[in-house]
Amino acid sequence: MSLTTVPSSNSARPAMDWRHLYQAALFETDRRKVAHRIDEAEKAILARVKELFVVTSDHIEEDVILDDALYGLRALRTCVILQSDAA
Repeated sequence: MSLTTVPSSNSARPAMDWRHLYQAALFETDRRKVAHRIDEAEKAILARVKELFVVTSDHIEEDVILDDALYGLRALRTCVILQSDAA
């Protein structure tokens, strides 16, 4: 399922915000900005997780996508750190 087709529960705006920030982190070309973009995206994703914690409707698919996004950001952070250490 792509980021653009994920259903959002009761608030579409925060869900779109985390997706936008996630994509901005993934596609940032300025290495000096990547860590900041990752931080922003992680905070937005964790805020969305917190929102969904109190939602009673089914949001399992979005939970999985959020987990995958966090995993991707952590992998990106590791790559950025390894590249910084190698330079």
